[in-house]
Amino acid sequence: MEWFIGPMKLHLGCGPRYIPGFVHIDAMKYPHVDVVNSVDDLFMIQDASVSLIYACHVLEHFNQQTCEKVLKEWRRVLEPGGVLRVAVRDFEVCARLYLEGKATLDQVHGPIIGGQTYLYNFHYSIFDFNKMKNLLERLGYENVRRYDWRKTEHADVDDYSQAYLPHMDKEHGTLISLNVEADRTG
Repeated sequence: MEWFIGPMKLHLGCGPRYIPGFVHIDAMKYPHVDVVNSVDDLFMIQDASVSLIYACHVLEHFNQQTCEKVLKEWRRVLEPGGVLRVAVRDFEVCARLYLEGKATLDQVHGPIIGGQTYLYNFHYSIFDFNKMKNLLERLGYENVRRYDWRKTEHADVDDYSQAYLPHMDKEHGTLISLNVEADRTG
């Protein structure tokens, strides 16, 4: 049985972060979470009823095979013309910072494999822009592009789409989040 009928915006894997105007879905219970459920099964959402999906540092918590299933499920609920906005760790940037001696192994360890402090804090997949672009296009998303977190309606929500090394140095640091948008057409 479907619980929500669009149009709507989804914040998937929101954790403790709240964005006004979004339906919040997370595997963990927080006061603002509308549905406590894994984000790989959106059974409660009607097909083609969502204008925007925002998933910040969620996709890397699924293994490679499951990532495809998850992205197909998210595409199912997006309306034609809807936007998928996803942020994951940028492996290419983390590796470059490490190899250039601009970040220690300890500084890139957590971003790449997760903090591993609780059940849902493990990373099973890594991405760079080309891998993300190819995956999204293969699954029927179009117009894959990077987005600037400063130009979103949730720019004031400090989340991992704004992750920098050195930590929190948004003026002079290097963004280690791969922030990508794609459209669902047809």
